[in-house]
Amino acid sequence: MLLAQYSGTIPVRFVVVKKNSFFTMPETVPETDKANLELYSPHPGVRGMTLLNRAAFKRTVVVPVLKVKKEIVNTLLKSLKHTVLQRPGLKRVVEDTEDEDSRLVILDPHKIPEFSLGEAEQEVLKQLNVCPEVSKYNLELTYENFKSEEILRAVLPEGQEVTSGFSRVGHIAHLNLRDHQLPYRYLIGQVLIDKNPGITCVVNKTNIIDSTYRNFQMEVLAGESNLVTKVKENNIAYELDFSKVYWNPRLSTEHGRIVELLKPGDVLFDVFAGIGPFAIPAAKKKCRVFANDLNPESYSWLLHNCKLNKVDNKIKAFNMDGRDFLLGPVREELSRELPLLKEQKPSFHIVMNLPALAIEFLDVFRHLLVGEPCSTAGLPTVHCYGFSKHDDPAKDIQERAEASLGTSLAGRCSTYLVRNVAPNKEMLCISFQIPADVLYKRPCPDEAEPASKRLCTSKDFSEEKLPS
Repeated sequence: MLLAQYSGTIPVRFVVVKKNSFFTMPETVPETDKANLELYSPHPGVRGMTLLNRAAFKRTVVVPVLKVKKEIVNTLLKSLKHTVLQRPGLKRVVEDTEDEDSRLVILDPHKIPEFSLGEAEQEVLKQLNVCPEVSKYNLELTYENFKSEEILRAVLPEGQEVTSGFSRVGHIAHLNLRDHQLPYRYLIGQVLIDKNPGITCVVNKTNIIDSTYRNFQMEVLAGESNLVTKVKENNIAYELDFSKVYWNPRLSTEHGRIVELLKPGDVLFDVFAGIGPFAIPAAKKKCRVFANDLNPESYSWLLHNCKLNKVDNKIKAFNMDGRDFLLGPVREELSRELPLLKEQKPSFHIVMNLPALAIEFLDVFRHLLVGEPCSTAGLPTVHCYGFSKHDDPAKDIQERAEASLGTSLAGRCSTYLVRNVAPNKEMLCISFQIPADVLYKRPCPDEAEPASKRLCTSKDFSEEKLPS
């Protein structure tokens, strides 16, 4: 089902997990695991399956066992812990159908070559008065006994990548499948639900992120169609509709890094705030926060999460274009506050987390204010995000920022690698104090008005009030 075509009302049901996660599945098999793959592989007949048939995965393998009196089973398991079968989901001890006083202890077939015990193991058995004869046992494996990567490796065409990683957002697993995996997407979705407790919905992104609202079309591959979920990041809870707003669990560390730079009393302007992962923890840190997002859905969930986290009286929220937000509320606040800075001054931070476009917005800071700066130390610090495919991404980001600002940032900025987005594509953050000669337009000498009156905004703006 494509969500873009979904016309029904998605039921509001919240499922919480303690943290957001990113999971990967092995694409290559270590040498040490190849023997395991031969033993613990589903029935070869499942190759090419596109609709999940769990019964088809059943197979029987021959494994070595020791016949042991039931009263000494636990002792034997401890003594031969490196030789006994260690396979999650499989019993190490089974009933002996021929002798109710005995049990069969399953041994790891890769530790018992040719079903023959080594001298060390034989010595242990001698001390326990256990017959060292190794028997063969037909062990039945079913779908439940196989790991997700084993199932997918058996199903997909041989030699092809099993699957890319997936993000977990509450009860939702989010995939970015490759073209060769698409014929198997419904099976992949169901396997992920079966093998990952707590996941009840699997979606696959069907197009690139829309740069306007930062959301994307997705297809529900398996499970429920409820995409309203609850997540927890850096000990703060957020609720969201994953089909309508942007949320990326891979940015948790970056959100925390920026908030760590803030001190109580500082002022944060969040230009592309989303549902509040910068704004809300900053408000909890007793910063004054101005948070904006163009997407009406993000704005609505931002207000919701402000109330959820009891910071709705500490955040002024706006639903505006980012450029208008900078030219309106941000300029108005800076014009009012910067001339009043005292010895115990707050710091002003402007976060611009829209990596596809944010650098293009930096030209807004050219002569945003009129007058003379009271103190260069009080100039706002910008944290602007961008993507780069350049061989030297830090240099690339800096040069593009300099082009937008119309000035050099040499020696006046720092770049931080946030994450690798794709092969040869990096996400970076460039941080810098806006140079005074960029931020301020000096008044003409023949202007008669006092400087304080020249520090004003060019137009009024409409501020969205938070519901009481």
